[in-house]
Amino acid sequence: MTEPPQPPNQPPTPSGYGHLPGPPQPGYGYPPQSGQNPYAQQPPQQPPYGQQPPAGYGFPPPPPHMPPGAPTGGPGMPPPAKKRTTVLIAAAVAGVLVLGTGAYFAFLSDGDDGTDQPVAQASTPADDKPSASASVDSGDGSGNGGTTQADLNAGRKQGEDKVLWLKTSKIDGPGSGVDAKGQWVVGDTVVKSLWKNLTGYAVADGKEKWTLAFPAVVCAVTGQTTADGKTVVLYKDGESDSADCNQMRMVDLKTGKEGWSHEVPKEGLFDIFTSPNLSLTGDTVIVNRLGQSSAFKVSTGDKLFSSKQPEGCQPNDYAAGNGKLIAVATCQDGDHTTEIQDADPTTGKKTWGYRLPKGYKVTRAYSVDPVVLDIGNDETKERSIIVLGPDGKPRATVSGQGSFATACGLGFSRSLQSCGTSSVDSGTLFLATTAQPGKGNNELVAFDLGTGKEKWRTPAGEGRTFVPIKAAGGQVFVYREAESDKGGEVLTIPAGGGTPTAVLRHPSGPAAPIESSFSGPRIDYADGRFFLSASSLRAQGKDEKFLMVFGK
Repeated sequence: MTEPPQPPNQPPTPSGYGHLPGPPQPGYGYPPQSGQNPYAQQPPQQPPYGQQPPAGYGFPPPPPHMPPGAPTGGPGMPPPAKKRTTVLIAAAVAGVLVLGTGAYFAFLSDGDDGTDQPVAQASTPADDKPSASASVDSGDGSGNGGTTQADLNAGRKQGEDKVLWLKTSKIDGPGSGVDAKGQWVVGDTVVKSLWKNLTGYAVADGKEKWTLAFPAVVCAVTGQTTADGKTVVLYKDGESDSADCNQMRMVDLKTGKEGWSHEVPKEGLFDIFTSPNLSLTGDTVIVNRLGQSSAFKVSTGDKLFSSKQPEGCQPNDYAAGNGKLIAVATCQDGDHTTEIQDADPTTGKKTWGYRLPKGYKVTRAYSVDPVVLDIGNDETKERSIIVLGPDGKPRATVSGQGSFATACGLGFSRSLQSCGTSSVDSGTLFLATTAQPGKGNNELVAFDLGTGKEKWRTPAGEGRTFVPIKAAGGQVFVYREAESDKGGEVLTIPAGGGTPTAVLRHPSGPAAPIESSFSGPRIDYADGRFFLSASSLRAQGKDEKFLMVFGK
C-alpha cells in the first residue's frame, strides 16, 4: 500500500486500527432498594474520573444522566455490537505512537457490561447544601442510618490508615441529578462544587469554612488555579433548560470570597455556549466552546484575546498549564487541516505551527510542556500520540503495548484536558491502560519522552485498577481503587521504575464498600491526605456520599 504524500516535515501517515471508546453510559437511576446501603451501592459505570461521556461524533451529546435507549449518534447509526474482539497494536512511526499495525498485539473482548437505569423527571429544586454530619447510612435504604466515623475505622488491620471524615449531602433537586465536578485542595481547605454552590471544608476534620452561592447552576469548572489559590467558574444565565453557560466568576478558594463577575461576550452570530470548558495557566483563563475561544485575565476579568483571526488557520480550542498555552487550529485549506500552535498566554500570538497529516484531529492533550497530544482520524479509525519539541517539531517515537483511553469527550462536550488517566513529569509520560469492565487488571505504563521507548510497566494486580493522580518530584502518585472488601491505596513509583511504595493504605472494613462505590469520582493527594469525591449526585432527597478523606 502506498502512503499518501505528506506535508513538509511531517511523519508518515500512521496506519492500522486504534480502539475507540464504547458508547456513553447512563448516569444514576433509581434509588437503592430497601435493605441496601446507599453509600455502598455501586451506581452504573461512569467514565473515568469525571470525564464526560462522548456523544456520537458530529452530533450534540446527551445531557448528563441520559435515560437508556436515547440515541447518542446521528440518525441511522447502528447500535454498538454486543460482543466484538478488537486488535490493538502499537507501531513506531517517526514522532508518533500508533495504535495500529506493528510489532505489539493485544486483544480486548468488549461485552455488554453497562447497566441501564431510567431516570426520574425533573422536580422542584430545594436546599443543595451538604450535610454537616459525617454520619453514614446503615443500609436500610431510608437515608437515616447511623454508621459513624468511628465505625468506618472499626476493625482496622495492622498497617491500615484511617478515614479522617466523610461528608454526605441531602438534596431534593432535578430528576436528572446535579453535577459536583469541581474539587480543589488549597492549603488547609478542600473545596467542592455542588449544583449552585461552592463550599470549603477544613482538610483536617471536614468542618465547613465557607459557602459561596451562585445565581444559577455551576456549569463549568477547571481544576487549575493561580499560584495564590484563585480560579474561575462558569454558571448559567438563568434557570431554564435552554440557559447559556456564559457567566464567569472569579473565586478565591482559600477564603471563599468572590471577585469579579461578568458575561462571556459572544465572538460572532454562531458562538454557541453549549458545554464550554475552562483552562487556566498563570493569570490567564481560557473559555473554550464549540469553534470559539476567549481569554481573560484572572486577576481583573479583562479580556486578553479571542481565537478569531483575520486569516490563516483559526484556533478553536486551547490547552493550558505550567505557564504555557497551545492552540488547536483549523486551516482554511481544502482538507481543513489541523495545526498545532504555541500561543502567548497574554496575547495569543504564535511563534510556530505544526500541521497534522490529512484527516487527523487532536482528541486529547496529555501535556503542554512538553507538548504531548493524542490525535485520531475518524474515517480510517487510526490513532497516534505525537510528541513535539519546544520548536514545534517532532521530538521522539513512542511505542508500546496496550489499550489506552482515547478522547476526553466528543461533540459539544469535547475537552482536551479533563481526563484523569495520564500524567507527565521528569521527561516521562505515565499512562494507565484501559481497565476491563468489572474486572480491573490494568497497568501503569511509563514512556520516555526523549527516546519514545517504554521504560516500565506495573500491573495493578488481580481485579485491581490503577489511576494516576499526579507526577511530581521524580515519581508518580497512583490510586489503586478500592474493592467492596478491600480499601484503596495511594502508591508512589519512581519515574525510573521500581517497586511501588504505599504511602496510604485505606481501611478494608466498613469503609471499603463505600469507597469502592464512588463512580467517576474526583481524586487528589496532598500533604498526606487522599481526597475522593462524587462528580454527580442523584439529588432525590436522601443522604448520599459526597466527599471522603483518608489520612494517617
